[in-house]
Amino acid sequence: MKFVDEAYVEVIAGDGGNGCVSFRHEKYKEFGGPNGGDGGRGGHVWAVADASLNTLVDFRYTRRFEAKRGQHGMGSDMFGAAGDDITLKLPVGTVISDAETGEVLYELLKPGERILIAKGGDGGFGNMRFKSAINRAPRQKTPGWPGERKSLKLELKVLADVGLLGMPNAGKSTLIAAISNARPKIADYPFTTLHPNLGVVRVGPEQSFVVADVPGLIEGAAEGAGLGHQFLRHLQRTRLLLHVVDVAPFDETVDVVAQARAIAAELKKYDQQLFEKPRWLVLNKCDMLDPELRAARIKDIVKRLRYKGPVFEISALTHEGCDTLIRAVYQHLEAQRVREQVPEVVDPRFSTPEMDASATEPGATSVQKSEH
Repeated sequence: MKFVDEAYVEVIAGDGGNGCVSFRHEKYKEFGGPNGGDGGRGGHVWAVADASLNTLVDFRYTRRFEAKRGQHGMGSDMFGAAGDDITLKLPVGTVISDAETGEVLYELLKPGERILIAKGGDGGFGNMRFKSAINRAPRQKTPGWPGERKSLKLELKVLADVGLLGMPNAGKSTLIAAISNARPKIADYPFTTLHPNLGVVRVGPEQSFVVADVPGLIEGAAEGAGLGHQFLRHLQRTRLLLHVVDVAPFDETVDVVAQARAIAAELKKYDQQLFEKPRWLVLNKCDMLDPELRAARIKDIVKRLRYKGPVFEISALTHEGCDTLIRAVYQHLEAQRVREQVPEVVDPRFSTPEMDASATEPGATSVQKSEH
């Protein structure tokens, strides 16, 4: 299936049905009175997050979605039927924004989440609504209200805990295949990965996390070199970045330190918050170096990068060091979740009026008693 992570659509909710002007006509009922019913509501347009989808390809070719209008009101106190709703099934992680202003309107972050993106118009009133003691034979009615029309931009940002970052041919695809259930295309030429891949890493019983592999970056991606920045949005929701560096490139003249710095610079150009995410250094293809050369090269890379965080020496091909890496990642993610779930404890001795509802009003005096 073709991977599409961006699409533009137009959604049109149904118009409400018109109200009806009608009077009761029965034998021996000379003044039957008004009995024109209201029009029906127009159909809504809903969006629902479907966990079985991972692309917006269905919206690349069908771009207009229009719900049915409500039925008009009828005589004999009959209201019009509501128009049928339509539901757009979107991948989890889809951001829905206004195509003209760019304002983010909705985000689908949970499987099965359902939101209303275009409201159908209300039905118009029939003449039975205008009956009163003064106006006993009203001939007024109102038309149905128009449904909402919106031009929307759909943007998919995959939901993953960990993102793999690195130059083309750094071994990211081999790594995600070694530690997860993902089976990306792997070959000995650059830009083998053309779209993001997701994999679930099983650490133990009921212990797992999701890792995302995006196409490799090169220097000048901000100006459109290589595949550019078009897939970096898929790393914006990750909690941790793993910067994969090839310590044994085929071309010995390649400076892997300069490449690593260039990728960091491209991240900063794209999004400052993404650049500031925790980023660990993963030195791949260590099995291709002799032990003495390996130790010297790793020491040189870390020293020149002035890197102070965790460093992992692995071989995605032989799985060397992969278990240590995934366990460290899982522990980091769990510690982060715990920190996010623990509520902030406020010491009442240092509470402010905004924190404490029982604080005195401005201008009032308070008396503090000291305990001896």
